[in-house]
Amino acid sequence: MSAVERERRGHVEILTINRPEARNAINGDVTAAMSAALDEVTGDDDCWVVVLTGAGDKAFCAGMDLKAFASGQGASIIDAHGFAGITRRAFPKPIIAAVNGSALAGGCEIMLSCDLVVAAEHAMFGIPEVKRGLVAGAGGLIRLPRRLPRAVALELALTGEPMDASRALQLGLVNRVVPVADLMDEALALAETIAANAPLAVRLSKKVMVESVDLPEDQAWGLSDSSFGQVASSADAMEGAVAFAEKRVPNWQGK
Repeated sequence: MSAVERERRGHVEILTINRPEARNAINGDVTAAMSAALDEVTGDDDCWVVVLTGAGDKAFCAGMDLKAFASGQGASIIDAHGFAGITRRAFPKPIIAAVNGSALAGGCEIMLSCDLVVAAEHAMFGIPEVKRGLVAGAGGLIRLPRRLPRAVALELALTGEPMDASRALQLGLVNRVVPVADLMDEALALAETIAANAPLAVRLSKKVMVESVDLPEDQAWGLSDSSFGQVASSADAMEGAVAFAEKRVPNWQGK
């Protein structure tokens, strides 16, 4: 049994953290498998979108496996790409978190590493590290105030109390909330809607939006212009125009 199960549906790669007995907590095996999978799909031109979820319906991820940490696995739980091989990774393709239960501590920080979020109705989000005398060190304190109003992000960080899925949807932390039975269908439908578009244009659109956030406007325009130039001269741009004129579905090549 793999610590991270993999499945390919069309151009969508599904990664499932597969430790339901441990609430999908992250140990060294999960980090190694996650990092290897993301490395592979980064260079796979046939993979256009990734969906990340957890096994079962209780937890997306409970964060670090403290038993594994206490047994000396600390160095393998955090690799060059951060906690679980993802939190510091500049992943170029869209990645959707399908949150099938609680996403707490490092689990919340993994979710924050994703671009879009589809959550089950019973999902919970939070960074409770202060309750244990710690701070959220895998990006939660950096990303939450960029995804939520500052006061709300501070409340989550300073109280350690969780937020439910309906509140997360209201505040824009997640994109969609659905019954758990519909979670993967909804996440895959979103992934397939993205994958129906030109993959190069999708990747460059993500790049501009992610990288321009902290740039002065003149530098952001430079990044946007550069990306537009790459897309405008691509084979897919020509295919999109021809397919529109011929009233057919485009045959994207990602080039």
